[in-house]
Order: sequence, then structure tokens, then C-alpha cells
Amino acid sequence: MRERERDWAGWSGIMVFAEFHHPATPDTPDGEFDPVTYELIGKARELADKTGQEVTCVVLGSGVTEPAKELLYYPVDRVLVYDRPELRHYVAGVYAAFFHDAIVAEKPSVVLMGATPVGRSLAPRIAVRFRTGLTADCTVLDIRPNGDLVQTRPAFGGNIMATILTKDARPQMATVRYKVMPRAERAERPGAGRLFRREITEPAALASLARHLKAVAVRSEERVPKAESISEAKVIVAVGRGVKSEKDLEMFEVLAERLGGMLGGSRPLVEKGWIPPSKQVGQSGRTVRPDLYIALGISGAIQHVAGITGGTVIAINSDRTAPIFEFANYGIVGDIYEIVPELLKVL
Repeated sequence: MRERERDWAGWSGIMVFAEFHHPATPDTPDGEFDPVTYELIGKARELADKTGQEVTCVVLGSGVTEPAKELLYYPVDRVLVYDRPELRHYVAGVYAAFFHDAIVAEKPSVVLMGATPVGRSLAPRIAVRFRTGLTADCTVLDIRPNGDLVQTRPAFGGNIMATILTKDARPQMATVRYKVMPRAERAERPGAGRLFRREITEPAALASLARHLKAVAVRSEERVPKAESISEAKVIVAVGRGVKSEKDLEMFEVLAERLGGMLGGSRPLVEKGWIPPSKQVGQSGRTVRPDLYIALGISGAIQHVAGITGGTVIAINSDRTAPIFEFANYGIVGDIYEIVPELLKVL
């Protein structure tokens, strides 16, 4: 026990990932923190006070320095802000690089995250980087005097409650659903907490998505010639209800061509007559097995994803609760009319 405690002596504090939801467009004012953030802060403060530790919130985003000051009205000791343009949209690899940087710098004993689509995507990536444990959907969190986080969650269909400890790794990580923990009270004026802007110290969090797209496209072009049918395509750019007009398909067709792939679509666009039935992906269309599948403005109904087998799936959708994010390997919450033009600049 003494050896293990000495190993974790440098790890201290409770870190909260404060998930920020950017406005729909850059011209729209404000934005907001996911409501689970305030519940995580409340629980973090409780745990920290039991063990004499500090609470640190980490905020990732673009133009988030001013909104992050709102967190100073809550019982936090530090707010760490990474404010960069490439963080406006959630890209798993990019966010993971920045959050990894924060954890390396702060060495928190505990990391708490919301069980949101972003949290569910980001948390396991961080856990893998640190080779630590992750308990999802915790309903009870407590802490022992030695700093061990006691994590309780339902198991076996909710028939029993499992208690989990991460004794041999740090940080200890847990995700919590909204409305499970009490919300922290907002003070009338900012407390003693301080806000710090931080720049990443490694070049890992750049345009990883564009590089990934290029790599997959090159591999596909080297192996096979351009497919004659969508069922044979190695790269598919599929569009859904997020497309505003038939004329806009030209831009998405260009993206498919740049990647050496083919444009496809979901059933709603076929019903509108914008996409031919031969290019419909899904249960009532074609089953596909591409190396890379990019879903643009597709919600991700079960009938659609049932037609996709294998390969890497990248989803871009302005609705952060879209089911497609549960299916995708990589997800970006954002406007396809903003993101696709940026991708075309680098492809």
C-alpha cells in the first residue's frame, strides 16, 4: 500500500471536463456549457473537500475564454482554457490531444466527464492514453481518505449495483449522466477561483481529420480503380436531410471526387429525387462496405446504419444528439456547410 501511495503522490485534484456547446453558426452570439457540467462541479467540490484537494475545470473550444468566466461563479479553484479555432467543432482526435495535454500538465487524481455523446467518445480515448480505468454512467461517487475514487454504477441490467475502484492507475476516470448528481449552486459574484489560458505544448492537435481523410483516400486509390457502383466504392460521401437544396449536392460531389470515392445518400434524399435509388445506402437501399464512409447531415436511423458494414465512419452533424454519433468512429458536431468547404481547401 505504501509503495502504491508513493507512486501517485504527484497526482492530486479533481478535474472536470466542462463541455461547451458552440452556437450553430459563428455569427450567433453566446453558446452554453452542457448542464451536466454544473452537476460534475458540485460532485467534484464535495470529493475535493473530503480530501483537501482542488477542483479544476478544463474548457476546450473557439471563442470560449469569455464564456468560461461563468464557471468562476461556481465552487472551482481553477479554470483551464484552450481557446483555438480548430476546437470549434468536436473532432475526437483533436480534442483528445488537447485534453491529454491538460491532464499531463495538471496530473489530477480524478477526472469527471459527462456521459454525453462527446463525453462517451472522448473519455475512452483519454483512458487508453493513460492506460487507466474508466467507469461509465456512475450513479454514486465517493472518495476514500487515501484518494481512491469509489465508483458505483448499475450492472446486469440494473439488477445489481457494482462498486469499482481504480487502484493501480491514475487518473481515475468516471462519466456521469445528466440529472444524476445535485447541481452546484451559482454564487452572486465570482469566487476565489482563477482562469488560465493555456496553449498546447505538442503539435499533435492539428488537422488530424484532413490527414486521416487523405490517408484513406490514397490507400483506396492504390488498391482499386474507381468503383462503378456504390456497393463497390471504397470511399463513400453520403448526404442526408442536412442538405438544403439539390444544387448543394455539387459541393459534396466534389468532396467525394477529391477522395476518389462516390456520392451516396439516405432515403429522404432519394424520395426527393435528389439522389438516384442506385446510390441509396441503408436497409431499403444498398449495403456497403467502404474503407471510409463520411455521413454528412445524416441523423443515423437504424435503417440507414444497417446498410453500413466495416470501415471507418466519420459523421458530421449539427445535432449533437444525433444517433449517428453512437455508430461513428469519429464525430464532428457542426454545420456541414462550414466544415466541408474547409476540408476542400486542404484536399
